[in-house]
Amino acid sequence: QVQLVESGGGSVQAGGSLRLSCAASTSVNSMGWFRQAPGKEREGVASIPWLGTTSYSDSVKGRFTISKDTVRNTLYLRMDSLKPEDTGIYYCAASTALRPPLNAANLYSAWGQGTQVTVSS
Repeated sequence: QVQLVESGGGSVQAGGSLRLSCAASTSVNSMGWFRQAPGKEREGVASIPWLGTTSYSDSVKGRFTISKDTVRNTLYLRMDSLKPEDTGIYYCAASTALRPPLNAANLYSAWGQGTQVTVSS
């Protein structure tokens, strides 16, 4: 079972930036970032499938950038122009599927512990 360790969360003001990192203990097929805001369901934010191109939720498209260092088995999420509604716990996840849909959390078998992102207005 792959182990995922996240880092990089924190508190910023609206308009600021953060970069999240997720180190995987081994190589994986597809990876993604999910988030859960208080009182809301977990939602897919961005993903890098083994096959195909990156995907973003409409709410972060144009502001967030997902990338992956395949040598270091590390996933990143660059978050710019942050908004208060981006506040939540961010989780990275790994899937053995080759092209899991962005919101198919059930296809991701390994999850990080989560990192808190707080954006103040």
